[in-house]
Formats: sequence, structure tokens, C-alpha cells
Amino acid sequence: MDRIISPRISAPMLILTVSLLLATTGNIKFWSTFLHAAGGVSPAQLPLLAGAFLIVLLFFNALLTLASFRWIAKPLLIALLLSASFASYFILKYGIVIDKAMIQNLFETDTREAGELLSGKLALWVGALGVLPSLYVARARISFPQGLRGILRRSGIAAGSLALAALLLVLLFKSLAPTLREHRELRYLLTPTNYIQALHGYLRSKWSKPAAIAPLGRDAVKGKAWAGQARKTVTVIVVGETARAQNFSLNGYARETNPMLARVPGLVNFTNVQSCGTATAVSVPCVFSAMGRERYDSDKAHHQEGLLDVLKHAGFRVVWIDNNSGCKDTCKRVEFLDVSTPSPGAPHCAGDECYDEHLLDGLPELIRSSDRDLVVVLHQKGSHGPAYAKRYPAGFGRFGPVCDSNDFEKCSRESIRDAYDNTILYTDSFLAGTISLLRTTAESEGRDTAMLYFSDHGESLGEGNMYLHGAPWLFAPKEQTQVPMMLWMSEGFSERFGIDRTCLAARRQQPLSHDNVFHSVLGMLDVDTAVLNPKLDLFHACIRGS
Repeated sequence: MDRIISPRISAPMLILTVSLLLATTGNIKFWSTFLHAAGGVSPAQLPLLAGAFLIVLLFFNALLTLASFRWIAKPLLIALLLSASFASYFILKYGIVIDKAMIQNLFETDTREAGELLSGKLALWVGALGVLPSLYVARARISFPQGLRGILRRSGIAAGSLALAALLLVLLFKSLAPTLREHRELRYLLTPTNYIQALHGYLRSKWSKPAAIAPLGRDAVKGKAWAGQARKTVTVIVVGETARAQNFSLNGYARETNPMLARVPGLVNFTNVQSCGTATAVSVPCVFSAMGRERYDSDKAHHQEGLLDVLKHAGFRVVWIDNNSGCKDTCKRVEFLDVSTPSPGAPHCAGDECYDEHLLDGLPELIRSSDRDLVVVLHQKGSHGPAYAKRYPAGFGRFGPVCDSNDFEKCSRESIRDAYDNTILYTDSFLAGTISLLRTTAESEGRDTAMLYFSDHGESLGEGNMYLHGAPWLFAPKEQTQVPMMLWMSEGFSERFGIDRTCLAARRQQPLSHDNVFHSVLGMLDVDTAVLNPKLDLFHACIRGS
């Protein structure tokens, strides 16, 4: 009985067995994608497919063999089996890929959002493919080769595995190269190398020596439009969450998801806008930086002032109000209010989270109490999945029946879309309410007001069997990169800054991106600074007399 509970096995055999498990059950999505990329299964393709599998198996075996020492082997193998089972589940279920940005998103997502990804099927999957093999490894009586002989044996097995893998790679290179070059997503699907590389990159940047914050726009001053003006301004920047442009009826979506915004006079809706990234942890720092997507560097962005700092240099009071998972370091040097945790008696909260209307609850008082020109950033919870049905109050469940589970396998594609569309319907109401508040402020408080809205990234709802977001930009689908953006200004605001509304409306279908936001906010507020690029300021051509 003791032998059954505590099986005896040699270290090389255990390493080979774990390598085989990782190469097979840990990489179901990798192999299905590889099969499709290589042209499917046929007798002619069998040597290529078998060779590719052996390359992966031998590579894993070589690396694990080098670490097969008595005090290292068990903890390492157990950690790999458990983590690979988690990774393979999310890759297979949601069609995600794992890179540095995805790891960053994982670490910077709050516990409530992370909890929405847990399910019974996840527990079964991890139990079968992670926990059970780990228990076997934990109980196994492993015989390790000892002394110099053991070192030579390990070295021989590792070298032999690598040599054979290299030989197969050379023999199959002509067939493998086009597949790997044209389907670069494969590198992000191979578990556990994908998350090990991504985790290493994330931790290296996270634990790097703190650098001084590089100044930006310290020369910023208010321009000529401010001369002789007594009225204060209020500019609200709404950062949406996970809203994709194609599900906005303002952009031609068949369902009426924007009934209230469609009736807002003077609203300018931009229909062709591309995001900077496919995850909040990338897009938010990027959009508030002056770098642009092509030159964006996460480490540099976190150690350089951004748009909010430049506005502060110009004399604005800047406040970030958050109903999400934070500002990703973009608001570290301005006022910050976190309203994502329900407080007793809060009118727009339910359970352990608050609806986005909660962002507006204290805004009138904040405006009245401010004796300076005010810029407020409202960071929405928006359409964050997979629990879309939790993102809106009951009165906004127009489309249905909805998927009310975080396990998409329990739901049809239609019910997932229904729940998501209800989040857009609620965002429509939230934005219309924000505009109404600003219109009232302009009339009763004598302030010139404006609202700029854009989403941080989009969302996949099953297209190409992909769900959620976070795909590497290189092959991210348009559902994750095409985002809504719109602008509303009070009459006093547009007159004050000489903004030609007709000109702006004529530009609404032009290709724009998050790259335009930094420069356009400075342009619309007439902030003079050397860091303003007029070519990226969508207002520049629409300022009367410019």
C-alpha cells in the first residue's frame, strides 16, 4: 500500500513524464493552432507534426533535466504543473495569449475582477491536470543520480535532448519557418515558456532601479484664449473600459445601444479610432503619455510626466476619480479619489462594487468647491468582463436573455453579446448623464464645460473563438483595437476657444487614435507648450483664426 501511495521512480523518467504532460495537456491550444497553421493533418504532414512535437518535448526535457536535483526538482515540477494547468485553461477557454502585457494586466487587476474568472470548470481542470499530477510528484520517492556520475548523466541527457531537438529543427526548418514566421502568436501559446518569459519581463521592469521622474511640458502656460476671461472651465475626460466601437449604434450598430447620446445636440462622435493597446495596463499609461503607440515604452512611461502633469503645470486643478483598478501610475502626482468600493448608503452600488453613476455622485460639489479651472478624469468600470451582467443596474437589461455566468461555456454567443450590449446601453446613459450635469453646470454655475470620452481598448466576444481582450498588438483583432470616442462642448466652451463645431463634425470619420488624445486635450484647452504636436491635435485645423 505504501508503494502505491509513494511510488518509486527515477529522476530522468519523472522529468520525461512531466515534460510529456506539459507538451500535451498543457498545450492543447498551441497544437490546435499549429495544426491549423501547418495546413491540417494529412499523411504528407505527419513527419512535420511529429517532428514539431518531439522538438517541444525534447526542449522541455533538456531544461528540466538541468534542474533535476534533490531539493529543487519537486517544488519546480509542482509549480510548473499547477501554473501550466491555470494558463492552459484560460488560453483554451478565452482564446487569450500570454505576453508581458497580459502578466502586467493580471498583477494590476483588482481581486474582484480576478474573482470573476474563477469557476467550477476551472477547479476541475486544474484539479485534473495540475493538482493530481502534483500530488503524484509530491508523494513520489525519486531516485536521483549521485555525485559526479549524476552530474555527467544529467548533462548527457540534457545535451542529447538539445542535440536531437536541434537536428530535427534543421531537418524541418524549411517547413517550420513559414508557419512560425506567419503565425507569431504561437510563441505566446506555448506553455510554460510563454508565461515564464512574460513574468521575467514584467518583474525585471517592476524591480528595476527606480528612476527619477523625467519632466515634461514644464513650460506649459494658458494661451491667448484665456486672456480677460473670468468664467472658470470644467473639462471631464471619461476613460471607458472595454468598450468596442462596433457595438455603438452611433457607429452603425444595428441594435440601439446609444438611444440617449443620439439625442444629445452638438455631440461629435468619431467613428474610426484605434487604441494604443489591448489591455488597461498598457492603454491607460500610453494614452496619457506623449509617446504614441509606435514609440511607447512602459518603463519610460512610468518614469516620465504625462498629460495630467502638463495640465497641472499650466495651472489646472486635476482630479482623477476611479471606479476601476487604478490609474496605472498616470495620476500619481494629481488628486486621486477611489470610489470603486461601496460605502454605506451609496445609491449606485450593489454587492461589492459600484456602478459607474457613482462617479458622478460627488462631482457637482467638487466643481462648486474648485476655485480654479478644473480637469476631471472619470475612470469607468464600463464593460469589463467576463461578468458583463454585473456592470449595469437591472433597469438596463434591455437585451436578453443574458449570460449571467463568468463561465462562457454555459452561455450562447448570443447571450454573451446581449449582456455586453447592455453594458454599452448603460454607458450610453452614464455619458448622457455626465453631459447633462455639465450642461447644468454651464447654465447654473457660469462655467464653460466639455466632455471627451474614449475607451481604453475593445473586447472580443467570440469572433475567431477569442474572448475578452489583451491579445498582443501584432495580431490583435479589430474588435480589441477599434474604440469609441466622442466630444461634447457647451456653447460657452466652443466660443471661448474658437472651436468650429462644423469643422470638427467633418473630421469625425477620419482615422484617429489614442495618439491624438494627449495633443488634442492641450489643443482644445489652448495650452501653449513645446511638447504639443499640432499634427496630432485634431482641434488645430478647427480653431477659428488659427
